[in-house]
Amino acid sequence: MNYYIGLDIGGTKIAGALVSASGKILSRTKTATPKRVKPRDIYASVTDAIDELVQVGDVRLSSIKGIGVGVPGIVDTRNHHILAAPNIALTGFPLSASLKRKFHKRVVMANDVNAGLLGEAWLGAAKGMSHVVGIFPGTGVGGAVISEGRLLLGAQGAATELGHVIINMDGPLCHCGNRGCLEALTSRWAIERDIRAAVKSGRKSIVTKLNDGRLDMIKSRILKEALSENDAVVKSVLAKAARVLGKTAVSLNHTFNPQAIIFGGGVIKACGDFILPIVAKELNADPFFRKFNTCKILPSKLGDDAVLLGAARLVQQP
Repeated sequence: MNYYIGLDIGGTKIAGALVSASGKILSRTKTATPKRVKPRDIYASVTDAIDELVQVGDVRLSSIKGIGVGVPGIVDTRNHHILAAPNIALTGFPLSASLKRKFHKRVVMANDVNAGLLGEAWLGAAKGMSHVVGIFPGTGVGGAVISEGRLLLGAQGAATELGHVIINMDGPLCHCGNRGCLEALTSRWAIERDIRAAVKSGRKSIVTKLNDGRLDMIKSRILKEALSENDAVVKSVLAKAARVLGKTAVSLNHTFNPQAIIFGGGVIKACGDFILPIVAKELNADPFFRKFNTCKILPSKLGDDAVLLGAARLVQQP
């Protein structure tokens, strides 16, 4: 029997799964990502995770047909090189080549959001679909596109950074250096910023109580709880973000004509029941595609397993 290893290397954790050819997860591993270390230390944690998966899964290394890796950065798919990884010490490190030398297996590496959307298209919300767009609002906003069943990667592997599509050229400054990016309008940090501004202007919000008086970091679960309490500030800020996501969905539908736009990430997981109907309403009101639009707005299904399964799927594709 053939097996595959899927890895999700993040800024806080390194997760791995031993996956069957049909997508069944047979064993798992998860460890904290080493902090303030050299790339070689992260590489050592990754190899330890692979060894553990093989051992716990009780399979021979010879039956592993490949290793797929999702990383939080821009991957040069031509040279299997990490061009940029802002939140983890892997920029410039030849991770793919190093794993290939050690394990003598095919290694395929991709941006973690790309891997996550591929997982959703394989076994999740977009199962069976060949044309899919993914938007994942969390701390930032990730994006990915599948066309004709394959990830759209661009000349260097840096395509589909949808979080940095400029929506309003006079909008707020984004962490990337541009103004008015989707991330600067709909990410959790953007939502936090707008809630702080509303409270500073004199509006009352239960978030202050729920978050022990702090407004510098407002986790998605706090937003969810505030929604359940019918908090006017949170509803207003999230509704505005949802409308931006909806208008973005219209533009993405015009650009890619997908069967579905999959929404995931921490903000959607917590507040998707409020946000996604607004997104769908904006999309369905589009006068240009209204008569023939078939694009669906769908929440992701696989959660944290999406990247693991998508990474494994990467290796299966020629």
